[in-house]
Amino acid sequence: MTLKTTHFDPAAYLESEEDVVAFLDAAMEDGDAAHIARALGVVARSKGMTEIARRTGVGRQALYGALSNEGNPTLETLTAVLAALGLRLSVQRAA
Repeated sequence: MTLKTTHFDPAAYLESEEDVVAFLDAAMEDGDAAHIARALGVVARSKGMTEIARRTGVGRQALYGALSNEGNPTLETLTAVLAALGLRLSVQRAA
C-alpha cells in the first residue's frame, strides 16, 4: 500500500479575521523575521496577492519575493501589507 500525500497550504484554512490574527500572532511569538515574513505571505495569498499588491502599490512579483522563504521585506512593505489587510502592528510588554 502506497501512502499518498498532498501539499499543505495554510492559506486555505485562513477563513476569518480571527484566523488571520491568530496565525500572525503565533508567527510573531518567536521574533524570527523570516518566519513572520513567510506567515504574512501566507495571509496575503489567502486574501489574493493581486488585490494586496493593488492596495499596497507594490508589484505582485515583488510581494511574492519579499514575503517568501528568502525574502526580507522592508518595514514599509510590512506595514503596507498589514494595512491592506486591515491590520496594524502594535507593541506589548514581553511576558
